[in-house]
Amino acid sequence: MRTSPAYLRFWTSGVAGGIGVQLTAVAIGIQVYELSGSTAAVALVGGLALAPMVVMGVIGGAIVDAFDRRRVLIVASAISFVAPVGIAALAWAEVTQLWPYYVFTTLSSTMGALVGAARFAIHPRLVPREQLPAVAALSGLSAGLQAAVGPALAGILVATVGFAWTYSIDVLLFLIGFWGILSLPVIVPEGRSETGLTAIVSGFRFLRHAGNLRTAIWLQLVTFVFGRSYAILPAVGALVVGGGATVVGLLTAAGAVGVILSGLFSGRAGGVRRHGAAATAGTVAMGAAVALFGALLWGFDAADRSISEARPDVLALVVLCAALVLVGAADNVAGIFRTTMMQSATPDALRGRLQGINTLVLTAGPRAGDVYAGLLAAGGILWFPPLLGGLLIAALALLAARLRPGFRDYDAMEPVP
Repeated sequence: MRTSPAYLRFWTSGVAGGIGVQLTAVAIGIQVYELSGSTAAVALVGGLALAPMVVMGVIGGAIVDAFDRRRVLIVASAISFVAPVGIAALAWAEVTQLWPYYVFTTLSSTMGALVGAARFAIHPRLVPREQLPAVAALSGLSAGLQAAVGPALAGILVATVGFAWTYSIDVLLFLIGFWGILSLPVIVPEGRSETGLTAIVSGFRFLRHAGNLRTAIWLQLVTFVFGRSYAILPAVGALVVGGGATVVGLLTAAGAVGVILSGLFSGRAGGVRRHGAAATAGTVAMGAAVALFGALLWGFDAADRSISEARPDVLALVVLCAALVLVGAADNVAGIFRTTMMQSATPDALRGRLQGINTLVLTAGPRAGDVYAGLLAAGGILWFPPLLGGLLIAALALLAARLRPGFRDYDAMEPVP
């Protein structure tokens, strides 16, 4: 941040804009449920945006690699700005039909995929290569702040000032985010620019021959599918801990707290050269923490306790939150090295497309994880999905490192895709 004022502005504005995105995502879920009384209607808020996000992620990556990335980010953000303004206008007008809200949230998510690809490709152009681990750590810290502050702020604002003012505050936060983008220098992709279908095919062809990067993306997918416990947290709050919605909120935020703490103490990451081995170790540690969460659930579920919404088990809450803090911290450490590998080993002309392809994992992975946890816990055995999932994460990470020696021995000073 001291050596690159442009990065400092970019990061700070990204945190502000991301908090606004999280704020609106939570608030609109609450509002849609109030208007419809249906959890299925709430699920459609994200479900309708899934396919457009995937398509834009792939196409958007090619766009990012073909034009000035600052200009792409400005245009994408300007289009995305229509969404918070439109949602705020709907709330002020007290519109009760659901479809206009779906339209604006889908627009926001779709353009968000393009914004994400552009931001990923811009980071390595703002700092020296040796500072990329710090950039990855700060990106994790940013994500943790967004995930922790945005939902909490949404709950407070919706309860105190209502939906219209909540969405209006998102508009202001978006403008702060836009300031950081406008202050960027011109960032033209290095190398020959391709367009259209040829560019998309080139991106997939590059990844086909980039075994180390494929392994990094694979590890990220594994953690998404088998390491997400969010789908079972409402049941954990009701059946294991007690306390209702407040407890669910604390459990959900615990992972973000782990991300923030590990980000604050991540300075030594810059001195690590074997990024593949470090990413593997972080992934195994995350798997162990997820399995620990499952084992603790098993123990508390089997214990003879009396809980209710008015009388939660404080000890269980503290211990389970601590386990989830470890999950978030370990996942962030692994993510620092995965992200650094993807940014440093990918040629600048292909960074947008790589992140576009990675969007498939970022969008489909968490949803697959929710399905995995939800289905396996459907019989009421809440401890089974995280216990099994954590063991699978650790085993698959070790297997990937064994089958891919190049990934295990990856040297940050000589990045090989």
